Amino acid sequence: MNPFVETVRSYRQGASTLPGQYYTSPEIFAQECERIFRRHWLCVGREAQIVTPGAYFVASVAGESVIVLRDEQHVARAFYNICRHRGTRLCEEQSGELSRSIQCPYHAWTYTLDGRLLGAPHMEGVEDFEKREYSLHRVPLEIWEGFLFLNLSPQPRSLAEAFTPLADRFRRFRLPRLRPSRRIGYVVEANWKLLFQNYSECLHCPVIHPGLARRSPWRSGENDLAEGPFLGGFMLLDGDSESLTVSGRACGPVVGELPHEDLRRVYYYSIFPNLLVSLHPDYVMFHMLQPESATRTRVECEWLFHPDALHDPQYDPEDAVSFWDATNREDWHICELSQKGISSRMYAPGPYSPRESLPAAWDREYARQLGQHAEDVG
Repeated sequence: MNPFVETVRSYRQGASTLPGQYYTSPEIFAQECERIFRRHWLCVGREAQIVTPGAYFVASVAGESVIVLRDEQHVARAFYNICRHRGTRLCEEQSGELSRSIQCPYHAWTYTLDGRLLGAPHMEGVEDFEKREYSLHRVPLEIWEGFLFLNLSPQPRSLAEAFTPLADRFRRFRLPRLRPSRRIGYVVEANWKLLFQNYSECLHCPVIHPGLARRSPWRSGENDLAEGPFLGGFMLLDGDSESLTVSGRACGPVVGELPHEDLRRVYYYSIFPNLLVSLHPDYVMFHMLQPESATRTRVECEWLFHPDALHDPQYDPEDAVSFWDATNREDWHICELSQKGISSRMYAPGPYSPRESLPAAWDREYARQLGQHAEDVG
């Protein structure tokens, strides 16, 4: 019997934290890459990053480099960042504007923006060579609420099917029309799961986040997604606070068509396996997680606002950015301390409290996703 399979099965109940090797083992991290990150829809950015034909960025996904672009027919597409000639990486820059084609920097094989091979110098005399057989390798790409999602699985189920529990849940926030104000990148010396678990509870807020606790009572609110790959709910704003900002004032117009009760709520959702979405009345913040190893995670955090907030001098989007940048850094620091403690040979799984039901549920989903293919490794 595979001991890994038995370990996954035994921790599906989620009554206690995971064993230490799940946060430190390169072997388990490799299994996560294969069974989770190469099989699931992963968020890589926003549709607003590729507005015009030729606009592109490069995403790192589970060890692969992927070009995400807008073609000449205004279709969003994704391709593996490798030439079909000798495998050279095509795009070196992380983002930019392509002309009407993509050209390999090695031997000048050239591709249209929809991936077809356009030119292959010196191949005229190669027997049976057909350009149509050497298009760029496509990566499935879909759009949800303005977010771009990739899937490295050869035959993934549709994003709409995978995201059925989220259908129309955020429509009132009108996410596709929101515009970015800032993006901040962080490198956290901690396992990616610790960031999800930290995000999923506010038991730590009075100790770690005094600024947040003043604006949003940590015991307030309730969860509305409590099991499965999508978890979360809302917390309330303090009576004197208009928003989660340094000043406590709103930093933009209401983002969408929100009912009265939403004007006093902030919604927090984790979207397995790499997206965190925080929806405020006057802005939306999201985190994209890119695990780089068992002990390091890269995080891209971006703030989205009603378009009017970026041009009206009565609003200050930086009021929200500064608030959450400080809060983020508090979270990353405590996650790094957790990583150091878990790395001790004296660490043993500890029990979750009733206030940590979402981290326990997240662990159960993680174990299910990691374990459903564990039998394949014998």
